Amino acid sequence: MAVSDESGTFAFPAGFLASSGRQRDLQALRDLIVEKSIQRVVVGLPLHLDGRRGEAAAVAEAFANEVAKISGVPVELLDERWTTRAADRALSESRSGRRRRREAVDTTAATLLLRTFLEQAANRAAEESA
Repeated sequence: MAVSDESGTFAFPAGFLASSGRQRDLQALRDLIVEKSIQRVVVGLPLHLDGRRGEAAAVAEAFANEVAKISGVPVELLDERWTTRAADRALSESRSGRRRRREAVDTTAATLLLRTFLEQAANRAAEESA
């Protein structure tokens, strides 16, 4: 997971949420959204390298819809094809155990995904005001 500052300029790692079942996961996310007064959620959309949507993308879309429903905040999907690979490369020197490394990769990927989203939003805002 990752969060941004109030201005939507910077993305920061926000830890790792170990899955404990769909309903518990959704409740934990809802609690986090309320606790941190989160105004928008971004969910990674795992597309195939050629851009096609597959089963994993359908699962992500369904999850995003569920998060929106239980939280009451807008949820957007963002192509995540390169974030996990970039995070894995960034952490390639890590000597931590396999599980800890997976958590670090996921947290870093979430931060990169959010940073990309924030940059795209800033670019759209700049274009609209020009």
